[in-house]
Amino acid sequence: MAQAAFAPEPAPQHTEPSFDVLRWHDEPWTAQLALDLLPETNGPKVEVLSGSVIVTPHAGYDHQDAELGLAYLLKQAARRAKLWLYLETNIVSGEDLFIPDIVILDAPGGGRTTMDIRHAVLLGEIVSPGNRRKDIIDRPREYAAAGVPFFLRVDLRNRVPTIALYELTEGEYRPVAAAAAGTPFVMREPFEFTIDPDDLLGEEAPPEESADGEA
Repeated sequence: MAQAAFAPEPAPQHTEPSFDVLRWHDEPWTAQLALDLLPETNGPKVEVLSGSVIVTPHAGYDHQDAELGLAYLLKQAARRAKLWLYLETNIVSGEDLFIPDIVILDAPGGGRTTMDIRHAVLLGEIVSPGNRRKDIIDRPREYAAAGVPFFLRVDLRNRVPTIALYELTEGEYRPVAAAAAGTPFVMREPFEFTIDPDDLLGEEAPPEESADGEA
């Protein structure tokens, strides 16, 4: 008796976005697939690069402190230049999906889920200890390839903040301004902005207490 041909089990059909799709979707990912199939989250960043999904947990408290403080001041300066600043929003570049720490656009993103990278005037990353290569090498290279005019990097290593601004020149980012804590960081383009990097971090956390109340 002839045996029935093997039929692979069909992939589950999800009616709502779910991270379960990561278990069965074995085709290359695109930005649109991730936006369609994966849920929105206030937790980890979910990005797409070269067909793969990259999930990154929230960074530490210094990262959050610096991001919020810098964004508050940058936003005011950006608006005076008729630019719009957002934090950790979806930027689509072809089939890739990026979520930079700081996003400055030449058009408002209100009411939208994503913005095309062509609207990005400046993208910024705050270097995380576990993602130094991504923030220092990989992302600037990818943003430069997409033609983003400016890249801003904030490094909090050893709790000594530094800020560096790079401008796209002949396909590569070249440094145009930089400063460490205690020295003013002065930016002229894409708009005027000045800050002492030392202002980005608050007080250090107190030592952990043991179960018996001793430090």
